[in-house]
Parts: sequence; structure tokens; C-alpha cells
Amino acid sequence: MKLFSFMALVAFAAILIAGCTKTEVEENQPEGLTKMEMEFQTFAEGLQNEIKPKYKAVALGYFESAVSGKEEDYNKTAEAEKAYNAVLANTENYKKLKEYKESGEIKDHELSRVLEMLYNEYLSKQLDKEMLDKMTEMGSMIEKKYSRFRAKVGDKELTDNEIEDILKTSTDSEELKAAWEGHKEIGPLVAEDVITLVKLRNEAARKLGFNNYHEMSLKLSDQDPQEIEKLFDELDELTRDAFAGLKGEIDAYLAKKHNIKEEDLMPWHFQNRFFQEAPAIYSVDLDKYYKDQDLVKLTEVYFASISQPIDDMVKNSDLFEKEGKMQHAFCTDIDRDTKDVRVLCNVRDNYMWMNTMLHEYGHAVYFKYHDDELPWILKTPAHIFTTEAIAMLFGRFASNPQWMVDVMGVDQAEADKIKEECYNVLRLEQLTFSRWSQVMFRFEKSMYENPDQDLNKLWWDLVEEYQMVKKPEGRNQPDWASKIHIATSPCYYHNYHMGELLASQLDNYIKTNILKLKEGEMTSYFGNKEVGKYLIDEVYAPGAKYQWNEMIEKATGEKLTAKYYAQQFVK
Repeated sequence: MKLFSFMALVAFAAILIAGCTKTEVEENQPEGLTKMEMEFQTFAEGLQNEIKPKYKAVALGYFESAVSGKEEDYNKTAEAEKAYNAVLANTENYKKLKEYKESGEIKDHELSRVLEMLYNEYLSKQLDKEMLDKMTEMGSMIEKKYSRFRAKVGDKELTDNEIEDILKTSTDSEELKAAWEGHKEIGPLVAEDVITLVKLRNEAARKLGFNNYHEMSLKLSDQDPQEIEKLFDELDELTRDAFAGLKGEIDAYLAKKHNIKEEDLMPWHFQNRFFQEAPAIYSVDLDKYYKDQDLVKLTEVYFASISQPIDDMVKNSDLFEKEGKMQHAFCTDIDRDTKDVRVLCNVRDNYMWMNTMLHEYGHAVYFKYHDDELPWILKTPAHIFTTEAIAMLFGRFASNPQWMVDVMGVDQAEADKIKEECYNVLRLEQLTFSRWSQVMFRFEKSMYENPDQDLNKLWWDLVEEYQMVKKPEGRNQPDWASKIHIATSPCYYHNYHMGELLASQLDNYIKTNILKLKEGEMTSYFGNKEVGKYLIDEVYAPGAKYQWNEMIEKATGEKLTAKYYAQQFVK
């Protein structure tokens, strides 16, 4: 698409103004927009029309390759991403965006947000084609390795779900160790490639004027790296003592379960691959409530009850295990225009997957219910972590007894009986995850600051400090590389915990101002259309029209704060 240069547009505007009276110019432009804003609006629409089909090809290709696991699909997606990058790498368009930005003349709120988001998108791709293509190819190759990997335990190849089942249920320490170590074997297969990609990302970031890729990622997503680090320091101080107390309970329970001393507990005793989820130390067995249940149907029924139906999105999703399929879960908006939102899961009838289904369709409703009148670039959440907040808000209901009563028909007396322990489960989950998110945030920050350091040592130093789990004696493997997010979703993980903070803030607002509940009164929002309308109107519909903290303040009356998370879980 051929576009006039910015200076040509300015010169053309000057000719028009010189040949017309002020009244005539004003009569020929939309009410409230200046001439330059009109020019920018036309320019921005052209850019978005060029980006849209490229974006769709990448999103569709990623979903299809994650489902199939086929090399040809991954290669096709990599080519689509190269084409997408090529559009954003256009130096002339970037220069025009920069000139509009530096002019200070785009004052209309919506247009200024369009400018900001387009500018950041283009800035991140202002690299030579060879570097962009190399990062794309490496990322696709690494993701393919993760997708295809199956842990070998003895003479069996096991999926992640099967590894998790062993870690949760076995009381044989040797079996647990074998399963845990089998999963960690992905680390040596990808570690060298991941470090190469980290260095390449850093090189790209420095060419764009940043110190490293971690700093660039935060700044281009409208986050101040120092403020985020300060927030995590505060969260560390806030949760450390509470977690230490719970960790004592965990250690005592697991040592007794495995008939070993507490000091002999190893990472494989904590019931999942990374100790990012809470071990089942309480008597309530949440899995039993979901055994033989149709989790997809439960999810559909629930969201329909709050006037956010998802049946259309379920039809386009891929929700059960298949050979070669990615073993994780995600949600993607294919094109932002047609409500083609899809979820990938590997559902089994247990608590973890009920939480995951509610979580992923929390993302989905956020994507689906944006305002159709928004410019395409703003048809996206206010920030990555604000969509995580909605996902987490709904995911928490999987351990909520009132949700089980309302959606599943569990007896109210049974719900009352497990109420306290369900809260204990949720609290333990939150504090366990808060410590895990510290490890991820600080590891990635340090890794991008110095990828040549001993990353194996860095990983275990952080695990020991924040999760209070001992490194196995003599172990020196790239266990950090067994976490797929480090390679494929870089510098993202801190947003999960910011999402938890916002989830608590939104939940408090809903309970206080919409449902007007008394302290401690249970709710699932089930059947409450007013709650559904509030979330659509105040959170989903605005998309990225407002900066994330502005959106939060409009929706809750306050900017993002940790106080409601603390009230809910740190007691």
C-alpha cells in the first residue's frame, strides 16, 4: 500500500488551509478533530488494514500448529509471523508514527491511544529483516520441541497430565523422583537454544535503545521496570511470613505422608513439577467433585448465567488431549473483528482442569465482548495482566463451594461443611503461587541482564529463597529451561500476579457495590446478570481505550492496589 509521507501530508494540509477560510476547513472535518488528527486517523486506519490479515494468519497458524504438532504447520506459522513482522518493520511508517508522536498534536483521547499502541508495535520491530526472521525461526523451533516432548519414565513416554498425576498421587519417593526428573529432561534439549534466543532478543533490544529485552518488554507494555520490581519487593515482604507458616504445614504433612523427615523433602515431593500449585494438604478432596463431570458443559452453563455466553467460542476450540498436541492451555482472539475466539485445553475431569477452563474462558469473554466500534488496534485488553485478572477471577470459583452448589447442584449442607477448608485451599494456592511468581520474575530479569551467568545456580538460589525448597544435592541441570514460558512467553510471568491483585480488587468491588454482601458471605455471581453487565461495560468493552490504571480506576474507583489481595489472603 502506497502512503503519503508525513511531511507531504503536512504540506498538503497547508495548501488546503491556504486555499480555504477557517470556517470552510472546520466544516470539512469531523467535529472536535484538528486537521492533523484527521490526517493521522486516515493514516492509522491504513496501517491497521495492512496489519489485520497478517495478524490473523499468525493467530490462526499458532492455534492450528498447537493442535496438530505438525512440523509443516509450525513452519507455516513461522512464515506468517515473518510476514507480520515485515509489515511492522516498515521504517517509513515508523518514522511517520514517530513524527506524529513527537508533534504533540494528537490530543483526541482515542486517537492518542491508537498512536501510542501503533508506535510501540512498530518500534519493537525496527530491526533488520534477517534478525527478525532469525528470532521467529528460533522461537518456532524451540516451541516445537516443547510441544512434542514427552517425559520418559522407565520404558514409558508420559504426557504432562500423566506426570502431574504421579506427582499428586504416588507415595513412592523413587517413582516421584523418576517422574520429576523425566519431565526435567526437556531442559537440556532446549537450554542452549533458549540462551541463544535470549542473547538475540537482547541484541535486538539494544539496537532499539534499551538495555536488554526484559526492560524493553516492560516499557513497551506501558510498565515501569523499577515500579514493577518495587511492587514485587512489597509482595515479597507481604507474603513471606504468611507463606513460611504455611510451608511449615506443607512440610509436616508431606513428611508424614511419605514417611520421611522434613529435612529430606525434595522438589518431587511437592505434588507438581514446579511447586507453582498448592499441594493437597487439607482433607477436602476437590477432585472428587469434578469426577465424571462434563467440565465443558459446566463452563458453558456458568458463563451463560451471567449473560456472557461462550457456546460459539467452545465450538471453535480444541479442548481434549490428542497425540502431538500442545499440552498446555491458552486462549487466542483470531482476528479481533469476528469474535472468533478459541481456547486450547487438555481437559480431564479434575479440579485443576475445572480451574483452567474457567480461567481460559475468562480470557475468552474479555476478548469477545470488546466494543465493536473501537479501532482495531484497541480491540484488545487494557493490558496483558488485566485479562489475566478476569481469568483468575473466574478460575478461583473452581474451589468455591457456593459455585459448586449453584452450577453443579452440590448439596448446600456439603458446601457448608467444606467451606472453611476450601478457603484454606484457595489461600494456600495464592500464597504458593505468589512465591513461584517471584522466582519467575527475578529469574527472567537477571537472565536478560546477564545470560552468561550460571543460570542453573541462579534458578535454584531463587527457588530456595522464595519457595523454600531445597535443591537436590549435586544437581546441576538447566531445570529452568523446563518451564516453557521462559522461552515462548518471555517477560510475561509477573503479569499473572498483577492479575491476582486486580482479581481481588474487582471481586471486592462486585461484592461491596453490586451484590452488597456481608463480610464472609459466599457468592459465585451465578445467575447475576448485573455482575456480567458490570464486567462487560467497565472492563471488557473499553478494550485498550484507556491506559490500564485509568481503566481500573474507572471500574473500581481506585488505581491498582494490593490491599484487597492482602485482605483476602494474607491474614
